[in-house]
Amino acid sequence: MSQETITQWFNQTYSKRGLNYLRPKEAYYIFYELLGVEPEGKLLDVACGPGQMLSLAKEYNLHAFGLDISDVAIKMAQQKLPDADLRVGNAEQLPYENETFDYISCLGSLERIINLETALKEQYRVAKKGAKVCYLVRNSERASWKIVKEKLGIINKKGHQGAKSKKEWSGIFEKIGYKIEKIHHDQWPSVRWSRWMSLNGTLGKVNYKKIQPTMSNIDQAYEFIYILSKP
Repeated sequence: MSQETITQWFNQTYSKRGLNYLRPKEAYYIFYELLGVEPEGKLLDVACGPGQMLSLAKEYNLHAFGLDISDVAIKMAQQKLPDADLRVGNAEQLPYENETFDYISCLGSLERIINLETALKEQYRVAKKGAKVCYLVRNSERASWKIVKEKLGIINKKGHQGAKSKKEWSGIFEKIGYKIEKIHHDQWPSVRWSRWMSLNGTLGKVNYKKIQPTMSNIDQAYEFIYILSKP
């Protein structure tokens, strides 16, 4: 799979579907809460797309930086985030100085990067000592992935879709040098249901900043939220 093929797929996807390809911006509050952000910090969102994560940065009084391989996505982000530092680029070669950022996020995109270890080392390089990092990554042990993706072969190859187990993700992050602070279930499946119930008048207002309780084992999460720190 070439980088050009992946870039073209994302450009076409954002051109056709726009923000409908992504979660609503309210779904991104939880990542800020789990990171425990403090005012005036610098946040880099790698694979930022059209800026859903960064659109909340001003509410937390953060300096927003974003990078994405899709020029279509970056143009969309620039229209609504004129004060953010937004660039077209590859996660495997970040255009920033060493130890620049207090917070780094990469949501739903690590499994789509060709040279994952290179990209993670780059993010580690630009993170300050003590920086907090948030990754949203897909779980290869989830039944839906094994049946739909592996057995039925419905995998988005042009978009370089992939997944790994919790053990695999944890090993990769620790190899880079990160300390794993916490691993959570992805919140969106529960929040999406609560959101639907709220819109239909069955439930009160949804608290997007609160961790949703779940009875299922973390190993069977659809996606994992990793909170890491750079020692």
